[in-house]
Amino acid sequence: MKKKRQPLIEILGWYGTIAIVGAYGLSSFLLIKPDSLAYQFLNLTGALGLLVDTFYKKDVQPAVLNIIWSVIAVIAIVQIIF
Repeated sequence: MKKKRQPLIEILGWYGTIAIVGAYGLSSFLLIKPDSLAYQFLNLTGALGLLVDTFYKKDVQPAVLNIIWSVIAVIAIVQIIF
């Protein structure tokens, strides 16, 4: 049985997609640097948004990918700050 659509979950998933692709695009066109807090924040929040969506949908592979993506972003943020 298919789960009922949850607007907040959908919004978080779409935010995640836009944030991650946006971060990549901004970095690719040299508008932000990959070692900036802005880039890493977009990656972290994007991955978390997608993580919520994929957990809700019980889609394991993208959930694992976004856990790893989040951990990388957190480590990068810690390195930038300290």
